[in-house]
Amino acid sequence: MIELGLSRVSRLLQQTPLSWKAIHIAGTNGKGSISAYLSNLLAAGGVRCGRFTSPHLIDRWDCITIGERVVQESLFRQIEDQVKHRDQTLGIGASEFELLTATAFEIFNHERVEVGVVEVGMGGRLDATNILSNVLVSVIAKIGMDHQAFLGSTIEEIAREKAGILKPSVPCVVDNTNDAAVLNALSNRVEELSINATFTSPDEVTVQLPPLAKFFEEVDLEPHQQQNICCAVSALRVALSEIRPGADVFSLLPHLAQVVWPGRLEKLSLQPLIAREEPALLDGAHNPQSAAVLGKYVDRKLRPDSGPVTWVVAASSGKDLAGVFRTIIRPGDNVATAEFGPVDGMPWVQATKATDLAMSLRSIPQIGRVESFEGELLPAITWANEVAQGQPLVIAGSLYLISDVHRLLRDAHK
Repeated sequence: MIELGLSRVSRLLQQTPLSWKAIHIAGTNGKGSISAYLSNLLAAGGVRCGRFTSPHLIDRWDCITIGERVVQESLFRQIEDQVKHRDQTLGIGASEFELLTATAFEIFNHERVEVGVVEVGMGGRLDATNILSNVLVSVIAKIGMDHQAFLGSTIEEIAREKAGILKPSVPCVVDNTNDAAVLNALSNRVEELSINATFTSPDEVTVQLPPLAKFFEEVDLEPHQQQNICCAVSALRVALSEIRPGADVFSLLPHLAQVVWPGRLEKLSLQPLIAREEPALLDGAHNPQSAAVLGKYVDRKLRPDSGPVTWVVAASSGKDLAGVFRTIIRPGDNVATAEFGPVDGMPWVQATKATDLAMSLRSIPQIGRVESFEGELLPAITWANEVAQGQPLVIAGSLYLISDVHRLLRDAHK
């Protein structure tokens, strides 16, 4: 069950002053990538850095990294047990995400990180991570329609909720490629707080950050990757001006080419699960905005040299199925609808039934073969591979689906 609010996590951490400074990131899309770029750059610059993102990929603790390495399971469980004991002793009744947030923050203390890069779980204003007080810079990534039941029914309401991480006297960086209504809502909040704000995008980078413009000329990046890097580098400049005055931010740019964020345009071999030499494309696109990005990439990079694309898709219950899948699946494409398994630590997350998803997709005009696979994921991947016959294979629709693919691969390699 999702329960937004700061009172419970405040009580969990009231006896534990946080010993590190934070970079706080909110948004609908891109905040995970921005977090990865930032923590990588900070580590490259000699800053002891922790990162907390959500959801986890395979194991609950892999959402917490120290110095770009996943925290050790033994340390995670040790501190998690302490946090859960505190929760029970004080009768707080914290949610799973609040317990996880407190565990991450305690681990940052334990590991003596200098900067913690923290991604908002949902929204911003009432998200558990908004307990942060010693913030170097706040970042607002791309905002779209998502979690309307909790954040509001309009894009302006959602933007105001996410702008809830902005704090007096704390500078912020905003993705300036957001819709006009979003930018207006964010600008109003910036003005109310009288804080310094940098609105950044690839279009303005030549003027704002000339060395970054040169980097974009040399490295092949997708438009949304450029947007996220603009936000990360702008935020890094603000953060380092506080903790490493005079540091050469732009000397760190080459490290960006090495950053890989699983589940975002990820090319992955599925051997030995299936007999396929060509890599599959994995993407956790789960809302219309991220699906549009995926669709453009597939159309530009995968379709020109081949026939139809074969998909393996799944979705969380309650998602806008038409808004996600009608922007990426084309006439003639073949689709295996699947279901992801239980999500550790997030019992409220349920998969849309594969049969219901298949029924929705069959209404797409001139769609190819559609088969539903309830229960285990591997039969869906096997069928899709046989239908694809070496042509493009894409697995998409949910980060939880991507997690299950990685888990299957890990188990197969044991």
